[in-house]
Amino acid sequence: MRRVVVTGMGALTPIGNNVNDFWASLTNGVSGAAAITKFDASKFKTRFACEVKHFDPLQYFEKAEVRKYDLYTQYALAATAEAVQNAGIDFEQLNRNRIGVIWGSGNGGIQTFQQQVTEFLQGDGTPRFNPYFIPKMIVDIASGIISIKYGLRGINFTTVSACATSNTAIIDAFNYIKWNKADMIITGGSEAPVCETAVGGFGASKALSTLNDSPETASRPFDVSRDGFVMGEGAGAIILEELEHAQKRGAVIYAEIVGGGMAADAYHLTGTHPEGEGAYLGMLAALEDAGLVPADIDYLNTHATSTAQGDTSELRAAERVFGKNSALNISATKSMTGHLLGAAGAVEAIACIKAVQEDLIPPTINTTHVEPEFENVFDLTLGKAVSKKVNYAMSNTFGFGGHIATTIFKKYEA
Repeated sequence: MRRVVVTGMGALTPIGNNVNDFWASLTNGVSGAAAITKFDASKFKTRFACEVKHFDPLQYFEKAEVRKYDLYTQYALAATAEAVQNAGIDFEQLNRNRIGVIWGSGNGGIQTFQQQVTEFLQGDGTPRFNPYFIPKMIVDIASGIISIKYGLRGINFTTVSACATSNTAIIDAFNYIKWNKADMIITGGSEAPVCETAVGGFGASKALSTLNDSPETASRPFDVSRDGFVMGEGAGAIILEELEHAQKRGAVIYAEIVGGGMAADAYHLTGTHPEGEGAYLGMLAALEDAGLVPADIDYLNTHATSTAQGDTSELRAAERVFGKNSALNISATKSMTGHLLGAAGAVEAIACIKAVQEDLIPPTINTTHVEPEFENVFDLTLGKAVSKKVNYAMSNTFGFGGHIATTIFKKYEA
């Protein structure tokens, strides 16, 4: 099988609009949560979220383009632009028939859908829909527009597996390159769900935290007082490339991706299996794919959204895989970024790649009273980043419907 490496990254997040700022905030324990500004949330049970700050689409697009793209696509293009620049890619010098895009989003253009349907229902019944309504809304359009922008004629599609989506996209990209179906793939995910329908819908399912008086401490994974996740938005883009292809063009190699595992809880519409059955199988599958044993993993970035059942079941699954292991550092970066839904896996993959690259593990913030069941099982990296040799980092993501996706990144060795 061909080796697959990471040669570029781009991030647009609630705690930084590029990779360097994102990583600095992450390792310094900065929360991205604050009162919602994108709409009037005064009548909602949850009135805060982790929004992207100071994003100006006109820095990236002409006015005419902005009107054609939903915010989730704008986020995707912004993160991809950074990743392409970061990777030093000159597409004119490459075979673009062998370069693809595999992108992910859980909700796609939900803001466009909300706006268009609301305007229709508030009108006189005459259908006056925007001609860009469907292209702006559909979940696959970001991958299509990325390929159009850069003239990439290789594999192109979108994955949807709820909050496991962008990890699923990364695994697919890894496999297609490994199987010699492509030489380079732009992968990742984007989400722009801070709007009435998404916040109201997730709130109705009792998934969101309601700690409106203290947004910055509301995402508290593993804590006995956690009461739900904090909605986040943004994008993460990763350039995956076959090793020799990267070497020939003199690319900087940030890490190697060595394993991906997928499974299903097969248990409940929105809840995780109490013992983390799917998570357990996903982590084992990723280890098997990478040819590793549990003791090889130095850092686990957990899905850990700050929901009661989800956090507990994931740690139970991790204990089944790794045993009682104080040498394994675990952290929940959603305590800072919030939950970016379909984009979570991409942003957290970047956190893992940086941890491998920098030998630095970002912390879990806001957690002060760990569930008694797990007090002495793992090092949850509470409060402060930890310097540690990180040869292998694993990233978990789970989604409504029981979807499980786990990736493993390795420190690159020639």
